[in-house]
Amino acid sequence: MADYIPFPAFAEFAPLDISFLFEDEKPAGKHGFLRVDGDNFVFEDGTVARFWGTNLNGGACFPDKDYAPKLAKRLASYGCNMVRLHQLDSEANIPNLYQFRRGKHISDTSKYDAESLDHLDYLIYCLKSEGIYIFLDMMVSRTFHTADGVSNPELPKRAVPYCIFDPRMIELQKSYMDMLWNHVNPYTGLAYKDEPAVALTDVVNEQDLMKTFGRIELEPYASQFRERFRVWCAQRGIAIDVDAVDMNDNTVEALTDFKTEIEQNYYDSMMAYMRSIGVRIPITGCNFSARYLQCRASTKSGDFIDTHLNIRFMNWGPEGRYWQDISLHELPEWGAMRSARKRTFGKPFFTSEWDLTWPNKYRAESAIMVAAVGRLQNWSGYTIHTYAYTSLIRHMDILGKEVSAATISDTGYREGPFATWNDPAKFGMFYHAALITRRGDVRPSDNKVVIGIRDMTDDGVPNSLFGTMAKKALIASTELCQIGVDYDGKESNAVSEFEPLVDVSAGEVRSDTGELYRNWARRYGIVDTPMTKCVYGRLGKNGEIALTDLTVQCANDYAVIALSSLNNDSEIAQSDSILLTAVGNAVNTDMQISDDVPGAKQPKSVFAGLPPYRELKSFGHAPILCEVVNAEIALRTDRKMKVRSISAEGLEIGYIPVTLEDGWLKFSIGGKLAPSIYYLIEAL
Repeated sequence: MADYIPFPAFAEFAPLDISFLFEDEKPAGKHGFLRVDGDNFVFEDGTVARFWGTNLNGGACFPDKDYAPKLAKRLASYGCNMVRLHQLDSEANIPNLYQFRRGKHISDTSKYDAESLDHLDYLIYCLKSEGIYIFLDMMVSRTFHTADGVSNPELPKRAVPYCIFDPRMIELQKSYMDMLWNHVNPYTGLAYKDEPAVALTDVVNEQDLMKTFGRIELEPYASQFRERFRVWCAQRGIAIDVDAVDMNDNTVEALTDFKTEIEQNYYDSMMAYMRSIGVRIPITGCNFSARYLQCRASTKSGDFIDTHLNIRFMNWGPEGRYWQDISLHELPEWGAMRSARKRTFGKPFFTSEWDLTWPNKYRAESAIMVAAVGRLQNWSGYTIHTYAYTSLIRHMDILGKEVSAATISDTGYREGPFATWNDPAKFGMFYHAALITRRGDVRPSDNKVVIGIRDMTDDGVPNSLFGTMAKKALIASTELCQIGVDYDGKESNAVSEFEPLVDVSAGEVRSDTGELYRNWARRYGIVDTPMTKCVYGRLGKNGEIALTDLTVQCANDYAVIALSSLNNDSEIAQSDSILLTAVGNAVNTDMQISDDVPGAKQPKSVFAGLPPYRELKSFGHAPILCEVVNAEIALRTDRKMKVRSISAEGLEIGYIPVTLEDGWLKFSIGGKLAPSIYYLIEAL
């Protein structure tokens, strides 16, 4: 039976502060505007940019002014240098750009609320001061009203997918851009378009014409779309019965080509408009691709490629809260292929949303895995989705329950499972993930392999996380070397999408750099670099695990144990300051979970060996509890060192006994002696 200790989170500060390692990066924007140089983002002075951070959703983007500087400082303490300001335009959230307090009817979206904008301005100022850059979203969740002049305001949420092709909605989006980019922030004295701390932007969030998010059926938009398709076919001499074609059929080649062109023209025209009003930072089109047709479309436009990797394994809502405890370490392909199938060499690659959601008991490994694979791939960064949906997180003292209701905007998972700010299993590993990404503790592969994607069909795999598993070249290969794709047949040396790069039957993959290794057969993985080392997975069953200058033997069935040098000039073996983080599961006190889930609630098809759904019966209550990780650590060093245990409040709990034998520092963590998730190893 595992032991647990209280490990609450505090909205105002972090237990440890590693921002001193990046002190020279303050304020954000000091290196000039961000630009693109091949696969990388670079600033005007030539500094290569890599980002690790978080989303702020909806109301969380408009915090009280007494809290905004504390929020910025907390994020910087964890090593974050990017915040994506997401769903600013969502009327479901409060505050939003149109309304700071709920009450007065919003008749149109032609102007912003002055108080909302003031709070947003001040947050950006605070983030900039702490060296944190901004990813500023454009069209996300906007509700168009009758007074906005749209043909039919009875639009689905986010006007999906009509905002991509309806002229009036496109005009309204341009007006939104004009107002926002030309707005002068009184706290910085700069318009958003002239603010180098605002580093990235997009055209639209999670929209496409390929039926991923919505069908083309609402009138008069559907008829207008069909008429445009008719004209398009006639201009190209394509003989087709346009009236007999279902506008949502992705098997009609002419229609998918038409949709791809419409999307590309939309992205290009919106980006051109932003350029015309003075926006100079990198812009991308859309960020989400659940289908290969959309992957192909979204790679054709934009200065960089953005993607989403939300790994849920959940069916969450008022009617029942179900999830599967699936670990990433045990899957030959855990989802990175869904990102790789959008990556083309010659453009920076960014992931503006990722997560392995609570209450998955294995979520602690996710930050390390995405950061390590991202650096091996030379991807430019990540922002987790999400920190929070509201600005009221100082009142949130349990995991998974951010708001009193069971939904936000009819969406069950927004009640809290995506909130990460107080999760020791998720944010607990942010220190190391930030160092892997920003400091470059994992080095990129020198080997670039291009995979030719010719088959646009999706094979109906029950969990879209995995994409098309028939494309064997993508399975586990993101942990081998750098992977790019070619949809247009331009790369003569592209390998076949159906030829595996990794022998899945071997049960393991090792990066060609030698720094990453994962064995899904034995269910564990390692990161082994001079500056950061990590073991994760079912450690208890794998005995002593040896890395370079480090051995770990963990008694827990599952844990993640990471060490990073807190000295930019010293590798771990020579460092005078090292952070060790040890995390297992994290839960609320008295959470009630049932494994007796009716068969009707189980997914229709589950991959072999993966667990069925579990049901959350009760969230429980505070305090948040973190599993105690019990492990024997041996670290090569020629220094005399002390090991201190650090609490959630940043207090020194106590010293851990150590021995120094033949150049190996040996000690035990866990047990009854000052257990925590954080340990500082420091020279005497």
